[in-house]
Amino acid sequence: MNAPLKLYFSPGACSLASHIALLEAGLEFTTEKVDLAAKKTEAGTDFNTINPKGYVPALAIGDDILTEGTAVMQFIADKVPTKNLAPAAGSVERYRLQEWLGFINSEVHKPLGALFGKPSEEVRNSTVERVLKRVAYIDGKLAGRDFLLGDAFTVVDGYLFTVLGWTKFVGVDISAYPNVGAFLGRVAGRPAVQAALKAEGLLS
Repeated sequence: MNAPLKLYFSPGACSLASHIALLEAGLEFTTEKVDLAAKKTEAGTDFNTINPKGYVPALAIGDDILTEGTAVMQFIADKVPTKNLAPAAGSVERYRLQEWLGFINSEVHKPLGALFGKPSEEVRNSTVERVLKRVAYIDGKLAGRDFLLGDAFTVVDGYLFTVLGWTKFVGVDISAYPNVGAFLGRVAGRPAVQAALKAEGLLS
């Protein structure tokens, strides 16, 4: 018997990528919203007792808790291998997925997230320059392909979609990158992505 799954999320945060993965996988799960400022769940629980790191996502697997989005997404993908949300463990392609997850985590997620903290103009300008270099790299890699690993959607595509969605909130213009723009449109149109956005109150 599979342990019940529960995703702790904050609307539009990086946990959206795990939410998308769960829906793409067709798994049964419940969710609970987290107020990250107050560190309280919707039910009034101190979120630090669930994840002492204090941030989302946190995936409850029965009585266990898995944190870090890059791990959570791969766990979800491996639960339903027939959905092909990640290449097979041990394959070169799986390490390519992990390479992309690590790159997005450190080179896109982290600097874009820092812009929400309203840094000084000097820090902001250097951060935006760094982000746009990375977006240009991604744009080149998306030339001639629908998704980061080729023709098939994987969990890393949901992750990139999530973090690049923050650009409009922090004033980073990525309209000069057509392959990225087309990619974002393709991902946004997926039924699971639409369902995740609606469930988090991000779409009416």
